[in-house]
Amino acid sequence: MTGAPRTVGVLGGGRMGAGIAQSFAAAGSVVTVVESGEEAAAAALERIGASLRRAAGRGHLAEPAERVLGRVRLVHSPAALDPDVELVVEAVPEDAGLKARLLVAVEEAVGDATVLATNTSSLSVTDLAAALRRPERFLGMHFFNPVPASALVEIVVAPDSAERVVKAALGWTEALGKQDVVVKDSPGFASSRLGLVLGLEAIRMVEEGVASPEAIDDAMRLGYRHPMGPLRLTDLVGLDVRLAIAEYLHGALGERFAPPGLLREKVARGELGRKAGRGFYAW
Repeated sequence: MTGAPRTVGVLGGGRMGAGIAQSFAAAGSVVTVVESGEEAAAAALERIGASLRRAAGRGHLAEPAERVLGRVRLVHSPAALDPDVELVVEAVPEDAGLKARLLVAVEEAVGDATVLATNTSSLSVTDLAAALRRPERFLGMHFFNPVPASALVEIVVAPDSAERVVKAALGWTEALGKQDVVVKDSPGFASSRLGLVLGLEAIRMVEEGVASPEAIDDAMRLGYRHPMGPLRLTDLVGLDVRLAIAEYLHGALGERFAPPGLLREKVARGELGRKAGRGFYAW
């Protein structure tokens, strides 16, 4: 076990980025979150603080929430990262162009020893690495929502990922109290590829009138001991996020990942799941 990195950068302070920042800060890392604009930065800090206070209230923090929050700072540009930062995790929306541009900006700002990682849930780590000057220091660290409570980090190894970088990522995952699965870079990796198949088929079953969302979810929860059903999980992930992943995997892997019409219709109506108040369930 290598212990948590002394310093960590996180690109993006949304739900995933905030969760990643919280997890590293709770493990003892000094964390810099890059978020554009004062309003977005303030929202990110409030998101992290509120989550830390909830964790403390449940007895899940070894230190007071405010002490952990004191190890988190917000900046507005990758250029403001410490050149000696040990790890930078990109956690911005699933837009390959946006991710590549930010990763290039990070590489220009940090030293050669810094490990770079992407939190993408499905995009090609190899393609993102192609934009970098030193692709050997890059890999995928796919965290799961909600990050502080999730037990898993999927380590995605691209062809150029150096062995020392993979070893470091495994040690950091252990230091966070999480378990790893190591997969070769391929469309959807292991988790998103399998999870999406189940989610899309559940949506088709609703579309065809086979059963209600509640019945389908109960069947998987009670019959297969899933912690929650695929449709409730889709609401938590976001129907727009699921649609984007399905479209990407449809292009990469074929018709079995074609998005159901019902999914497209719900996204078009703004029924995006919990964040919008309605998806397959009312929240």
